[in-house]
Amino acid sequence: MPGIMAATTAVPLEETLVIVGVGLIGGSIAAAARRRGLARQIIGVGRNPERLEQARQAGFLDAVVTDPATAGPNAFIVFCTPVNHIAAAVERILPRLPAGAIITDAGSTKRRMCEALADWAGRDPTFLGSHPIAGSEKQGFEHADPELFAGRTCVITPLSGHRPADITRVRRFWAGLGMTVVSLSPAEHDQALASTSHVPHVVAAALADSLSESDRRLTGTGFASTTRIAAGDPDLWTAILCENAGPVADGLLRLQARLGDFERALRAGDVPALKSLLQTAKTKRDALDG
Repeated sequence: MPGIMAATTAVPLEETLVIVGVGLIGGSIAAAARRRGLARQIIGVGRNPERLEQARQAGFLDAVVTDPATAGPNAFIVFCTPVNHIAAAVERILPRLPAGAIITDAGSTKRRMCEALADWAGRDPTFLGSHPIAGSEKQGFEHADPELFAGRTCVITPLSGHRPADITRVRRFWAGLGMTVVSLSPAEHDQALASTSHVPHVVAAALADSLSESDRRLTGTGFASTTRIAAGDPDLWTAILCENAGPVADGLLRLQARLGDFERALRAGDVPALKSLLQTAKTKRDALDG
């Protein structure tokens, strides 16, 4: 793991950064905040005290607590736990937080969560959803990377009731990690992420599952690269897919239609159609590197 020594900064953005769930993403947020000097102290919260202590000894955390509501005034709290548990946990904590605290998250689905917590928009303390679009198929703070978020995009999902100061605060935090921050509605976010993240994960999983044992020794780097994300945590991805089931199912239907185009071209021996499909795909993929 790259070093996480603190950067020199005169005034940290936050007095106290609280990370609930110090795994790959939570650990990377802690490491990035440490390196960039974004918080005066970083506190970890989790279910496993032994793992939290290991993260503290590794330099990710200054302290650990069992209850994020005890972290002190004006805390900036980031939930990095499975998306299907965030809303209920935040609802339990918000009434006990002092004024000035704010909660955001790193979950890759937003609509259900933001709807459940909509009554807290514009209140103090408050919740405002976020999704830093960065990650890995690996798990655990041991694989954390302080540069995981640099140059990547973070989506925040403010609602109409949120105060401008709170939106600015959340936006400023993610920008401080080196991210480009954009605002979308929760529904817009989930629709887009179904296409760019959730459907691709299902495709990678289906492709990996389709491999026969007899053919495994014949796989090369192409198969490994295409199916890399299928190595992600099944529990984590079950929660994500269930939270965004409708848009993901719609995306799979669109993909099936395009696969049908390939099938028809192959069965008909339609070389121009096949080449056109491949060229269109190449053009779109090349644009990602532009």
